[in-house]
Amino acid sequence: MQLKKYIGTRAFYKTLITVMLPILIQNAITNFISLLDNVMVGQIGTEQMSGVSIVNQLMFVFYLCIFGAISGAGLFGAQFFGKRDHEGVRHTFRFKLYTALILCSIALAIFLLGGERLINLYLHEGGETGDIALTLRFAKEYLAISLIGLLPYTVTQVYSGTLREIGHTVPPMTAGLCGVAVNLVLNYVLIFGKFGAPALGVEGAAIATVVSRFAECAIVIVWAHTHKQKCEFIKGVYRSFYVPAALMKRIAITGLPLLLNETIWAAGQAMLLQCYSVRGIAVVSAMNITNTVNNTFSVLFMAVGSAVAILLGHLLGAGKVEEARRDAHRLIAFSVGMGVISSVLIAVAAPIFPKIYNTTDEVRTLAVSFTLIMALVAPIHAYLHAAYFTIRSGGKTLVTFIFDSGYIWCVNVVLAFTLARFSPLSAPLVYLIVQGADLAKIPIGAALVGRGKWATDMTKQL
Repeated sequence: MQLKKYIGTRAFYKTLITVMLPILIQNAITNFISLLDNVMVGQIGTEQMSGVSIVNQLMFVFYLCIFGAISGAGLFGAQFFGKRDHEGVRHTFRFKLYTALILCSIALAIFLLGGERLINLYLHEGGETGDIALTLRFAKEYLAISLIGLLPYTVTQVYSGTLREIGHTVPPMTAGLCGVAVNLVLNYVLIFGKFGAPALGVEGAAIATVVSRFAECAIVIVWAHTHKQKCEFIKGVYRSFYVPAALMKRIAITGLPLLLNETIWAAGQAMLLQCYSVRGIAVVSAMNITNTVNNTFSVLFMAVGSAVAILLGHLLGAGKVEEARRDAHRLIAFSVGMGVISSVLIAVAAPIFPKIYNTTDEVRTLAVSFTLIMALVAPIHAYLHAAYFTIRSGGKTLVTFIFDSGYIWCVNVVLAFTLARFSPLSAPLVYLIVQGADLAKIPIGAALVGRGKWATDMTKQL
C-alpha cells in the first residue's frame, strides 16, 4: 500500500513524459554540445580550458540569477494558465522582462568593472599543472566577448520560460537545438581555423557562443509572435507596460527569496570551486571535466525538476491541491529513479572522458576521482532537486531559500573552505566530504514535502 504512494497511473506518466521529454531533449543536446565545446577548448591546452572554465563558473551565477528572477513570476504564470487567465500570464511576462533586463544591466557593469578581480580569485599555485598568467589572459579574452551574449540570453529565458509555463515546451527546445548546432559548427570553424577562417582559440569559442545566443533568441521570439492563437498572452503584450501593483507586490514577496536563493546558491557553487582552486590550477581543470560529464548525464533528473514546477503549478492553479500533494511523491520517486540511471552513466564515463582532453596526467587522475564521487551522489541530488521544485511550486520560496542557499553556505562552503585550506586531506577526499554532506538534507526535504503545507494556490486572492 505504501509503495502505491510513489507509483503513478499510466495517464500520470504519459502527462509527465509529454512535459518532460522536450525539456530533456533540449537539455541533453545542449549539454552534449557543451561537452563537445568543452573538449574542443580542451584540445588547445590546459590554460585555455581553465580560463574558459573559470569564466563559465562566474557566468553560471548570472544565469541562475536570471533563472531565479523569472521563476518567481513563473510560479504565478503557471497557475494563471491553470485558470486560463491569459491576462495574468501577460502581466507576469512583463514583470519578468523588466526584472531580467535590470539584472542583465547590473551583471554587465559588474563584469566590466571587476571581471579580472573575480578571475584572479581562482588562480593559485599548486601541483605541477598550469601557468597562472596565461590562464588569466585566456579568461579575460573569453569574458570580453562573452558579455555581448548576456542580453540575448536574458530575453530568451523570459520568452522560453513563459512558453513552458503555458505548455509549449517544444518551441524552446527547437530554438535551443538550433542554438547549439550553430555553436558547435562555429566552434569547430573558429577555434581551430577551419575552411579558411583564422584559428582564434578561446576567442573563437566565445564568438560561437554569442552568435548562438542571438540565433536562439530570434527563433523563440519569432515563434511566439507568429503563433498568437497558441500564445494568447503575446497579444498586445507590448501595447502597454502595465503590471497591476497587487500582482507586482505578490510576485516580489514570493519571488525575492527565489531570486536571492538562485543567485546565492550559484555564488555558493562558485565559492566551492574557489575553495578547491587553492589546491592549484590542476584542480580547476579537473573540476571542469567533472562538471561537464555531470551536466551531460544529470539531465535525466534535472528535466524532472522542470516538469515538477509546471505540473504541480497547473494543479494548484486549478484548485486541485490534494492531487498536487499526491503527485508530488510520485514525481520525486521518478526523479530518484532517473538519478540512479544518471549515477550509472556518470560512473561509466568517469575513466573515459578525461582521456579525451589534451591535458596532463595529474588533471586526468583528479578528474576521474571527482567524477566517480559525483556518480555516487547523483541519486541524492535527484531527490533534493525534485523536493526543491515541489516546495517551490506552491510559493514557499523563503523555505526553499533556507533549504537550498542556507545549507550550501552554512555547511558545504564552510566544510570546503576549512578542509581545503587547513587540512592535509587530498582534494578528492575534501570533495567527497563536501558532496556527501548533502545527505543530511534528505530528511529535511522529506519532512517539508510530507507536511504538504507547500501546496497553495497563490493566485486565489488576485
